[in-house]
Amino acid sequence: MARYRGPVEKIERRLDADLGLKGERRLNGKSALEKRPFAPGQHGQRRTKISEYGLQLREKQKAKFMYGVSEKQFRKYFKKASTTEGNTGSNLITSIEQRLDNVVYRMGFATTRANARQFTTHGHVLVDGKKVDIPSYVVKPGQKIEIKEKSKSNPQVVRALELTNQTGLVDWVDVDTTKAFGIFTRIPTREEVVIPVEERLIVELYSK
Repeated sequence: MARYRGPVEKIERRLDADLGLKGERRLNGKSALEKRPFAPGQHGQRRTKISEYGLQLREKQKAKFMYGVSEKQFRKYFKKASTTEGNTGSNLITSIEQRLDNVVYRMGFATTRANARQFTTHGHVLVDGKKVDIPSYVVKPGQKIEIKEKSKSNPQVVRALELTNQTGLVDWVDVDTTKAFGIFTRIPTREEVVIPVEERLIVELYSK
């Protein structure tokens, strides 16, 4: 499946969840989900009963769109999570959290994961001093993530770092916002990752 490139706010309305797809617009209370908290389309305001399969599929779609991964990538993450010791659902979420584009987002260098993915693919991100342009690169605890010197003055990066004062940073990164670099200190626990996804339903979907 190709990456979705259509109107992302329609996705949030369809899935009835804030997936962080609109960045500053969402922070300013201008997102379509807040203005029109119902599904898009002519019959969006109708109440419909969702089947068990529908609920499971919706949770998978939430995770996929939020992290910006394809179906093929998501299946790989699930396969890895299911063969790793521990809770499969928790393993799934915490492993995706280690993606480079997600870590760039978590460090406040971008307002959305889509922007973080673009910065990465365009070569603006350094890992331990070396350029890495692969968004799915797995960041390990202790690694230093930095915006390239020439890119630190990029208006999008500057604005994103300014907004960290409003949004705050997660506990598993240590960031110097004045120098646009940070350390991925540890892999987070599932309880620390606050996202609108019930991974239990995803596990049930793939276990059929």
